[in-house]
Amino acid sequence: MSRNRIVYGLTLSPSGFDPHVNQSSEIGIVLRQVYDTLVYRDPDTGQFVPGLAESWTVSPDQTTYTFTLKQGVTFHDGTPFNAAAVGTTLARITAPETRSQAALGLLGPYAGYEISDDYTISIILAQPFSPLLDGLSQFYLGIASPAALNTYSNERYQFNQVGTGPYIFVEYIPDERIVLRRNPNYAWGPPFYQPPAANPIEEIEFRFFTDPSTRLTALEQGDAQVIGELPPSDARVVVGSSVIDLQTVRIPGQPDQFLFNIRQFPTDNPTFRQALLIGLNRQTIVDNIYQGFSPAAQGPLTPGVQFYLDVSVDQYQFDVQQARALISTLGFVDADANGYWDDPNGDLTLRVLVPPWGEYRQIVQVIQDQWRTIGVRVEPVAVPDFPSLVSAVDSGDYNLVSLTSYGVDPAFLRTYFTTDAARNWTGFANAEFDNLMRDAVQQLDPGLRAERYGAIQQAIMDQALILPIRNKVNLIGVSSRVHGLRFDVYGWYPIIYNASYDPSG
Repeated sequence: MSRNRIVYGLTLSPSGFDPHVNQSSEIGIVLRQVYDTLVYRDPDTGQFVPGLAESWTVSPDQTTYTFTLKQGVTFHDGTPFNAAAVGTTLARITAPETRSQAALGLLGPYAGYEISDDYTISIILAQPFSPLLDGLSQFYLGIASPAALNTYSNERYQFNQVGTGPYIFVEYIPDERIVLRRNPNYAWGPPFYQPPAANPIEEIEFRFFTDPSTRLTALEQGDAQVIGELPPSDARVVVGSSVIDLQTVRIPGQPDQFLFNIRQFPTDNPTFRQALLIGLNRQTIVDNIYQGFSPAAQGPLTPGVQFYLDVSVDQYQFDVQQARALISTLGFVDADANGYWDDPNGDLTLRVLVPPWGEYRQIVQVIQDQWRTIGVRVEPVAVPDFPSLVSAVDSGDYNLVSLTSYGVDPAFLRTYFTTDAARNWTGFANAEFDNLMRDAVQQLDPGLRAERYGAIQQAIMDQALILPIRNKVNLIGVSSRVHGLRFDVYGWYPIIYNASYDPSG
């Protein structure tokens, strides 16, 4: 390994690597280095700052965003950056044949664009959409070279990506590695991109460490200099290491959680769902499974999200006797005295869909043990992957399912809790709530947005639509020879341009 080359460990191997097509957040660890976006969020303040756009304005009716672009920017292939390049990226994302999984949704009610001159472009919306700037700050909407997009098909572009960012895309071999090389001409980054005085990282090789048990060993043996998502027990070991530093990075969004299926007995009853919330000691989970690195979750958003409201601190305090009392008010009895409430089919049983990722299997074991004390049997249903999870949800035969998403703007909640939402796995349908969510998304005034999202969070917890577990923290092992590495406001994505690597320490 050369002096300024590091290995960065990824925790999964995505099925695709195109920011405009694929939705995996993992690919952003790589592609945030390759692409610039029109705007960025400052990692310290969360405020929007210039990216490829040096300034922007919003029309009085809040449907037209006009961006004045930076001049003198070039793509890695030498193509000049201008308004036409932005238009080409927007056209690609919105084309039906692209089949965008994430980028298209970030544009909201997109209606088109207009180019005024080489360095002025307007994005036009069908109606106001407050999360637009947030979407434009994410790597999914990174601006790509129009020459490269015209040269390569959608299938081949993921192997030949060209942006304007601080690192140049060199090679992608699926399930093996991705290689990036520092862009020697980069001089147009956001204000918080500050290169180190010495030993900048010239080359990055991303390798896949899909087995969590191998990550600490790779760091200890020097096979990787950075790896995220360390198991909590390994992170506890790193705390005492002299050669590995531990970074605990807060991930804004939804907590690790379960959604209740309110169309299925017995979780169709809000009192029963409230009893389940009261009957779970979440602090035990975060202390034992997460080794104290993650705080227990209290609601549908984590503290890093705009307009976060700590909605349930006093609402669902752990109390076994109260939980049992609530269930008894619903008419359940334990006729055979085996410790479980009875239903028409025997013991009162909940089917919980359990994915293979994260610590969900361990969490469900704890839930199973704790809910036994309130008379409820838990039947874990293991699903091997996300498509299988979707199929299981489509069948409707479940009571709880794990699902979460990440982000800074709370508008993503509409994807999970509005009546016609694609991921409304709770089955919640309420016209008044839908209108509140619609108004929150269209409202640009921060004070009014805070009011709307406060009411939304409170309603989700009042209805007991979710079982929040913990606020996610990414446990990242970093070689002590890597200096100055930090992460952006979304928590997942490193700012490698600012970091240095010194083999001597």
